[in-house]
Amino acid sequence: MVYSETRIVIGGLAHVPVLIFIANFFKGKFGIKTEEVKDTLVNEEPVKIIEVKDGVIKEGKTDAIKEISNKLDSIEQKADEVYEKVKKKTKDNKKKKK
Repeated sequence: MVYSETRIVIGGLAHVPVLIFIANFFKGKFGIKTEEVKDTLVNEEPVKIIEVKDGVIKEGKTDAIKEISNKLDSIEQKADEVYEKVKKKTKDNKKKKK
């Protein structure tokens, strides 16, 4: 039997989806499964600088400002510590799953 070139090409193209299905099946069964890593980006707002034109600030206000800035620094440090603990815990959980 003699077949024309177009019939052979059409027959070959008809088998492409079947070959893709078989390749994906073997890839799914025997392939290495990777885990997605998601990075969390934190956008920080720029620091606002307030300039005093009069030059006279009451000492009570400066003490309050220093106290608040110290509290904010300690809160930032605690937040960083908690973030690191959570990050470490998730890594440990991933290792246990493997």
